[in-house]
Amino acid sequence: MSVSRASSRTYLRLSILSALGLLAVNTAMAATSENTSINDSNLPQVELDEIVVTATRTPTKTSNVIAQTRVIDKEELQRYQGQTVLDVLKRQPGIAFKQNGGLGASSNFYMRGYDSKQVLVLIDGIRYSSVSAGGAALNLLPADQIDRIEVLYGASGSSIYGADAMGGVIQVFTKGSNIDRSSMSVAAGIGSNDHYVYGASAQLANTNGTTLSLSASHNETDGINATRPDPSNQNDPYNKDDDGFESDSVSLAVNQRFSDTLLTGASILYSKSTTEYDDGTFEDAHADQENGAAQAYVDWQYMPDASVKLQYGHSIDKSESYAKYPNVFDGTQDQISLVGKNKLLAGEGVYGLEYLTQDLDSTAYSIDDRNVKSAFAGYVIANDRFDAQANLRYDDDSRYGDETTYNLGGAMHLSPDFRVGASYAKGFRAPVFNDLSPVYSGNPDLKPETSDNYEAFAEYNTLLQSTRLTGYYNDVENLISYVASPTPSNPYAGASQNINEAKIKGISLTSDWEMNDYLFGGSYDYQKAEDSSGGSDDGNSLPYRPEHKGLVYVGYRLPSLDIRAEYQYVGDYYSRITNTDSQFVDNYGLLNISGNYKLTDNLSMTARLNNITNEEYITDIGYNTDGINYFTSLTYNWY
Repeated sequence: MSVSRASSRTYLRLSILSALGLLAVNTAMAATSENTSINDSNLPQVELDEIVVTATRTPTKTSNVIAQTRVIDKEELQRYQGQTVLDVLKRQPGIAFKQNGGLGASSNFYMRGYDSKQVLVLIDGIRYSSVSAGGAALNLLPADQIDRIEVLYGASGSSIYGADAMGGVIQVFTKGSNIDRSSMSVAAGIGSNDHYVYGASAQLANTNGTTLSLSASHNETDGINATRPDPSNQNDPYNKDDDGFESDSVSLAVNQRFSDTLLTGASILYSKSTTEYDDGTFEDAHADQENGAAQAYVDWQYMPDASVKLQYGHSIDKSESYAKYPNVFDGTQDQISLVGKNKLLAGEGVYGLEYLTQDLDSTAYSIDDRNVKSAFAGYVIANDRFDAQANLRYDDDSRYGDETTYNLGGAMHLSPDFRVGASYAKGFRAPVFNDLSPVYSGNPDLKPETSDNYEAFAEYNTLLQSTRLTGYYNDVENLISYVASPTPSNPYAGASQNINEAKIKGISLTSDWEMNDYLFGGSYDYQKAEDSSGGSDDGNSLPYRPEHKGLVYVGYRLPSLDIRAEYQYVGDYYSRITNTDSQFVDNYGLLNISGNYKLTDNLSMTARLNNITNEEYITDIGYNTDGINYFTSLTYNWY
């Protein structure tokens, strides 16, 4: 089933009317509350004061954060048993994606118009990405090994974490950070396309201040046929076989509190996988991959209002392909940071030093290592009247030189429930090794990409709901692009150059409600991401960035039951910057339902049914997607 463009416009009108309706109900509810006596203790509450650390690098209430932030907690992650972190993120506001096949297949995501190479991904504070191509393999990280995900939108993360955060920061937290009692569990699941998952986990908490978490899982599926035949080529040698995926994952976290002022710990998340894919007539093409991150830290509160944290981390991204043209990429990153925090006047100061080394073991690269020395400082004010954030960071890269970024933002609480604010951030992305290496048409003289990012928002939170409207405008310069042939303005053919510019603007509306045992809400994103280089593609849409994207959901939650239905709409877009008809990807809508049910005090069941209407759609030209599919699992817990 496909959605026509007329239906698309109708859907958008309904989305906007629904959004206005939600805001109208908000206002009505607020007015009613002034004239009605309500026992607040009997009302369910949308969590307004959840603590996040990614947005400021210090624990801050979500109701005081300036930049748009999304928290995906362990309750929501339960809906994604047997799936990956990418499956979780692609349903979040402001995030688009494309995937070349089924589970585990190569993929990419886009956040607020920025490519994944321009979005920084952290695992427990440690950089996790490909040093050769950029971006992070979120399609290989299992959701069942994750405790929590924090999403920071916009470029404020550049002045906090450095390069690659122009589009935002995604931080993944492994299990084991918040253990309050000892427990053990085993789980097994089954799904479509011969999909099987099984695993076990254990958590230990004792009176000596020690906590330990260990989790392991196996995930395998026969998959789907990834590729489609080329209709313009009757002799297209595409493979018609299913392309399977198999992975083994483990996570470990241990923490030891020696006193009220001294805490130490370590964690690791590791995944080893095999992904099959199509490579023309070559049979049994597949890639073996290893991904993960490990870290160890010491956190010392040396004064009542001051602390310092020393952290060392190591991440890996290794891929070995077996195809017509086999290759090996073995990238590593080592990071050490020293971060201090002090209470200062009405707020808190955050400052620190970092040292990062990146290495790539591959014979195809002439430039395969670099180091980055960094210093940063920030100041955060968070109270019930005014919120403010300022950050400054200096990075010295051994390959491209130094870069200074900063971020300024503030918000006023016009009432206890209503807040408005604005911010400005300077972002940048350092060229990855593919960009710098002539073997991959790179250019060692490339400059970093830079951006100016403006954001304004209005936020309304009550005991029943949380609603936020965010508008943003980004001006991006020195975008790195491949130049195939020389022109009068650019005589360098067959190499990457800093030629492109882009402008990205949009609005994001999110609204989440909880009334008695019912939950409902949704999100709508309008985005215009266009080339503004002045060349032949000037005014064209950047690839894979839909202009419209939305999701609505309704749920019902009891202590023993949590069920949710959602409908996600993704507007049409182009798969290449030239925006030709053959590169057009049609809009689509997906209806999904998921739920958790506690059968006994120890036994629970999770189920998910995706694409209930069996929508036939694609996310990239030439690649299939799955039709209606399901996954269900059982988990047994010992306490």
